[in-house]
Amino acid sequence: MGRKSAVIMSLYRNDTIEFVTLAVESILNQSYTDFDLYIQYDGPIKDEVDAYLSHLNDKRIHIYKRLENKGLAQSLNDLLKIVKPLEYDYIARMDADDISTTDRFEKQIHYLQSHSHIDMVGGAINEIDEKGMNRGKVTSYPCTSDECRAFFAKRNPVAHPTVMFRRSFFDKTGWHYPTDYVRNEDTRLWHEGYKHGCKIANIPDVVLNFRMTDDMFKNRRNGKAFAKSQLELRLQIKNDLGYGFMAVVYAYAMYILMISPSWLLKFAYKVLR
Repeated sequence: MGRKSAVIMSLYRNDTIEFVTLAVESILNQSYTDFDLYIQYDGPIKDEVDAYLSHLNDKRIHIYKRLENKGLAQSLNDLLKIVKPLEYDYIARMDADDISTTDRFEKQIHYLQSHSHIDMVGGAINEIDEKGMNRGKVTSYPCTSDECRAFFAKRNPVAHPTVMFRRSFFDKTGWHYPTDYVRNEDTRLWHEGYKHGCKIANIPDVVLNFRMTDDMFKNRRNGKAFAKSQLELRLQIKNDLGYGFMAVVYAYAMYILMISPSWLLKFAYKVLR
């Protein structure tokens, strides 16, 4: 293994050529260059996206294709199996519709090198719309490990597509994303991280332009079954990590929001994010 860092990204059929191009170029144009980019096709993808990736002349890119769509968690687990024996020091996440800032990796690796007790670091996000225009909202997350752990009683303490893991994180948690709660693989991974003594932090800098669309709020409203699953997970986190009564209040408040109309969820996002 010649490089210190790996980047893992999953693609699926709804990813567009415009978004994928911007996402991949934001990785390849990082000021920090000592990384390999691993891309997993989660089932068939658009022909133009496949053609674009296939013609990229960059030895850092490694593409893996799966004919069947099995979801984000399984794709990331497939990639973790590939990178585990290669002994990378750091493993970063990237989504196919977001745009990393040019200095994201440089800043996050510098932070991890300067804070040897931290197992994973995220950062702030700047929201953009479908056209790449700023939505006028920057979301910051708690910075210190203690603040992040306390914040997890309410919500996720990091934005998943911003994270960079130290290898130690997966050594402690088992080198896989949990798959027992569908579309909550990130929350479950932070849950496992805390159960195994991992330290999580954020840098205050914006490291990602995070793409927000109105459809995201509609897609999050998936009926009482999904909301109930979220509630069960939050209560499990409360019990496992020893959070107080307010964690129960937050869990039920989130449940109510998730079964509410999409316009109310969108309003709550603007107020609470």
